[in-house]
Amino acid sequence: MNDLIERILDLPPRQRLALLVGSVGMLFFLYWYFVYLPRSTTIENRSQQLEGLQTERDKKAQLVANLAQARQEVADLNAALKKAVMQLPDTKEIPDLLSSISASGRESGLEIAQFRQRAEAYRDFYAEVPVEILVRGTYSQVEEFFTKVSGLTRIVNVSDIAIKAPTTVEGDPIRLETSCAATTFRFLDEAERQRIAAEREKEKKK
Repeated sequence: MNDLIERILDLPPRQRLALLVGSVGMLFFLYWYFVYLPRSTTIENRSQQLEGLQTERDKKAQLVANLAQARQEVADLNAALKKAVMQLPDTKEIPDLLSSISASGRESGLEIAQFRQRAEAYRDFYAEVPVEILVRGTYSQVEEFFTKVSGLTRIVNVSDIAIKAPTTVEGDPIRLETSCAATTFRFLDEAERQRIAAEREKEKKK
């Protein structure tokens, strides 16, 4: 070892400087190749992993922050759907609804002269259920009847109102004969929608 050092010291200054620079360069290269480069790759991988975890954490935090709002929106939609279903009955509830309309007339003091259901008219997802009504009674009784019908939970449209044949009895209010069409609506189930669609398609091909 001492001989090596003595040989280096005996070299001309320029060769000693070149040897020193080369040795330092070799040390830097060995450090870069065996220490810095592997650690740099590891650091880059860890940095990408950390960035991905932070992004995932932020997404989860946002979901948690919006959870209460999302639950409220779902609850509001369920309430709106329930209200819509209540307003549009299914087939089995139609007789009860028609009975309620007829009962509203009797409760108003009207004489029900005619209460006849007509053929349903089919739309995309619901059917119109029209009923021809003819009642006899005073104007105030007719007005009360319409008020009761408008207050029903189910949707009922009253149209084609016609008043005729006023009659009077001494001491009593004028009695009127009032005709109208009361139309309610019901949901079509999936089987009905498919059947109606098939019938319409068949009609188009004729």
